[in-house]
Amino acid sequence: MNEPVRTLLRWLLALAYGYAGYRHLATPAPFVAITPPWVPAPGFVVAATGAAEIAGVIGLMIPATRKAAGRGLALYALCVWPANFHHALANVAIGGATLGWWYHGPRLAAQPLIIWWALWAGGATDWPFRRRA
Repeated sequence: MNEPVRTLLRWLLALAYGYAGYRHLATPAPFVAITPPWVPAPGFVVAATGAAEIAGVIGLMIPATRKAAGRGLALYALCVWPANFHHALANVAIGGATLGWWYHGPRLAAQPLIIWWALWAGGATDWPFRRRA
């Protein structure tokens, strides 16, 4: 896959993570609500995850840190997956409303794609677009 496509998808990923990071910091209540009960200090963890997302975005934009940022954002996406499962399985209401499996099913299934996207956008992997000799 050519570099302009990777650049475009890197920017899209950065916009998504940047917005998510902002939301974690500006309106933490929905994220605290979906945090599994076994996570200590959920308010602190939500703030830390917001900061991590923003740091990852900055890292993606700097060529020298891009690969590490991609790996970090992939690891982040893996680590927050339990909150998505908790949201779905406990049917946690956000703002008084619950979301059905029309939302949770695709959201849970998309997490591996998001993990791959972070690795690929950061240049940590070329799979499956690697050229064969």
